[in-house]
Amino acid sequence: MKLAQSLLTVMTLFFASCLSGSLFAEKPVSSAAALQPFVDKQELAGAVALVADKDKVLSVEAVGFADVVGQQAMKPDALFWIASQSKGMTATAVMMLVDEGKIALDDPVEKYLPEFRGQMVIAEKDADHVLLRQPVHPITIREVLSHMSGLPFKSAIETPTLDGLPLAAAVRSYAMTPLQTEPGTHYQYSNAGINTAARILEVVTGKSYEDFMQQRLFDPLGMKDTTFWPNAAQVKRLAKSYKPDSTKESLVEFPLNQLGTPLTNRHHRFPMPAGGLFSTAQDTAIYCQMLLNGGELNGRCYLSQAAFAELTKRQTPETVKQNYGLGLAVGPDRFGHGGAHATNMEIYPEKGVVIVWMVQHGGFPGKGAQARVVFKDWAIEHFGK
Repeated sequence: MKLAQSLLTVMTLFFASCLSGSLFAEKPVSSAAALQPFVDKQELAGAVALVADKDKVLSVEAVGFADVVGQQAMKPDALFWIASQSKGMTATAVMMLVDEGKIALDDPVEKYLPEFRGQMVIAEKDADHVLLRQPVHPITIREVLSHMSGLPFKSAIETPTLDGLPLAAAVRSYAMTPLQTEPGTHYQYSNAGINTAARILEVVTGKSYEDFMQQRLFDPLGMKDTTFWPNAAQVKRLAKSYKPDSTKESLVEFPLNQLGTPLTNRHHRFPMPAGGLFSTAQDTAIYCQMLLNGGELNGRCYLSQAAFAELTKRQTPETVKQNYGLGLAVGPDRFGHGGAHATNMEIYPEKGVVIVWMVQHGGFPGKGAQARVVFKDWAIEHFGK
């Protein structure tokens, strides 16, 4: 009798939960539905969320606002500053030269850029003195692409913005700056390293970095909205950047102050290989699809299997915490990169999907950062193998 009553109680609770929706809550059928609560709570201004496989875009949705005050809705073709996502694209271009036999990853940088000959490393440092010594070996192309060179994030003269110097001048300033750590021993995130690799590309090919990127990567892939200089029409599509206000209860706009203005100015703004690109979700997805296909897309080979493997495997030694390839962060089941204003691209080879997250947010981590996790989980559940 007691067993029957217990079963009846359990069944009653089960059906009550089903009716109330508390046990089997409906899962969002779209990424927009999953993300809208973050917009409603003013934890996220707006986003474009895209999922693709090797061949096609599976889902692309926009949610929230590109301009909160102006109530301008976010649109799928909105433009974003992708910042450090540029690093992977630059590294891809450098690996094309490795494929062509024009450079080798373990070549010393000074082989192509003589200004780096005799560069020293800091041996000791205090408030009054800096003691320098010769490094065990000169920095290599592999090391500048994997943040293992000892170069600083930037040089002292890259101010007030990161795009105010021609690439050759910026790289000369790195050569004049002592290495902060012994090459190959410490991970130190470095825009200077990626920029140096791009300067080698210029010297070897005789082309400007930006022309090489346009002719060898962006145009062939069909990345029509990826640029260092958004034109007037593209600037109108640029999403504004937001961060939590002082109360942490709502959002406030903040300027894109790491780059010079106006963004259209080609005379006083220079291409910054480590973080200067603007792009859309669709354009970024095309680049990611090429990587998901192992370096090929639409019958065209951009990278050999060997070059692709080097680009996407861990280059950092086990003695350091960070898992980093060449211009790309790597993990056990994925590789990709994020940007300073929280954009992100991830490629999952085994699951067969590309996940592109486009926002312009600062002040992370926080509730807004959770939105990307919610989208990623939704994308993998719906489209992952």
